[in-house]
Amino acid sequence: MRVVVGAVAGAQGVLCLSRDGSQVADLLICAALATCGACLLIGFLTPIASILVTLTILANALSWFTVPDDDLFSGKLASFEMIVMAVAIALLGPGVFSLDARLFGRHEILIPPAPRSPKV
Repeated sequence: MRVVVGAVAGAQGVLCLSRDGSQVADLLICAALATCGACLLIGFLTPIASILVTLTILANALSWFTVPDDDLFSGKLASFEMIVMAVAIALLGPGVFSLDARLFGRHEILIPPAPRSPKV
């Protein structure tokens, strides 16, 4: 799921960067989307990148910035699906095959068994 969201976000960012006549704010948002998509592809800073992708796609869905003509998220349903998947990635973490797992190690939460009270 992380790779799919990263690939689609990166492709949208590159498509947005390749159009002519963009404003500086639009170019910065598109560059951020492409960078976050690349980070998700390799699994680097996954929670931060997925939150930024979520905010960018939400801004795109609500038309907070100008939408390119060749937008991959032209439908509201496609935007909603990408938002849900990006939030799920932020909550689940990067996974085993990621740069985050290689750099910071895998973390396992151990819940100790509850102490049993003696029966009277």
